[in-house]
Amino acid sequence: MRHLLTAAAAAIALGVGAARGELLLSANDNKVMLENGVVRTLREPAPDTLTIIDIAANPPVIRTEIAVPTSIVGPPLSVAITPDERLALVTANQRPDPTDAGKLVPGTTMAVVDLTANPPRIAATLQTGAGPAGVSINRAGTMALVAHRAEGTVGIYRIANGQVTAAGKVDIGPVASEVSHVAFAPDGRHALVTRYGDHSVNVLQIDGDRVVKLDREITTGVRPYGLAITPDGRHAVVANVGRGTGDADTVSLIDLTQPPFRVVDTVSVGQTPEGIQVSPDNRLVAVTVMNGSNKPGNSPFHGPGLVKVLKIENGRLSVVSEGRVGTWSQGAAFSADGRMLYVGNMSEKDISVFRVAEDGKLSEGGPRIRLTGGSVALRVAERAR
Repeated sequence: MRHLLTAAAAAIALGVGAARGELLLSANDNKVMLENGVVRTLREPAPDTLTIIDIAANPPVIRTEIAVPTSIVGPPLSVAITPDERLALVTANQRPDPTDAGKLVPGTTMAVVDLTANPPRIAATLQTGAGPAGVSINRAGTMALVAHRAEGTVGIYRIANGQVTAAGKVDIGPVASEVSHVAFAPDGRHALVTRYGDHSVNVLQIDGDRVVKLDREITTGVRPYGLAITPDGRHAVVANVGRGTGDADTVSLIDLTQPPFRVVDTVSVGQTPEGIQVSPDNRLVAVTVMNGSNKPGNSPFHGPGLVKVLKIENGRLSVVSEGRVGTWSQGAAFSADGRMLYVGNMSEKDISVFRVAEDGKLSEGGPRIRLTGGSVALRVAERAR
């Protein structure tokens, strides 16, 4: 907690609320840790945190870190930021069981963080469905959608005048479908939803505040989890996280240029692809691959954590480069110009920094960014291009 207070004091000195930059947000979980391939829940954890990083600065500058509940469970897309960088939304898929220390139960809340306050603060805590996981905000900054992983629904939230209010839910499937993430198409008229439990993706149609599930289920690979849509709206990419049995898992490419939307290519990327994002110029895909880094050291499937860069070309995916990252690595995010890539490392409690060449090749981009908790989600603002 002393670190949090120190960071907040530094933020006041820097004038966080007034300063402008390009913000990278990291949601950090302190409730669990990985010990030789085994996830252990801590009985008296430090608070989870949200780190607010100015990546327009060189090197990047941590503006502040504040206590905000979050969770490693769900795809590493549990934080989102409005296009004007005024608000952040952070979901908490799991929370400590108030009756049994060291046990976690499904969460039911989402924090609304005012990034313009000095220092930033939680402005509201909203009720969600059970197990809120992936969250996204449309490009207009007027709506948020939240995947309820323990409920089979997507929550709808209205954003206006710095306020976020609940506007209903849309049923996606049974609880066993484990709805994991939802992402808007750039025009705001459609969204895609991953169903981890039954290996498919649903299409949503959006008209104002009305969100409807269409009668279209797209079949992807095993256990689709993270999802991202290119800024031009032509393609979506899905990380098929697999069963964690040491086999090579996949990323699928969905063609959104004409209905019905469909998978047009699937490529192998290695064990357990978690975080996935697309570059601002629509050409590249970054995917974090656990590669067995979350398995015991003596496992035949143990290996170093990786981030891989794929290229989208002529309706096909191909792997063009890779880089070493940390252990149990989660989210990935590109800078606004696409020249930098950031990867959150859960076990090391830091963020790896890479430079991205025109051809997608990766090189070291600077020292890792230290955090007060294990990074479980990364996000930058999705602006009109």
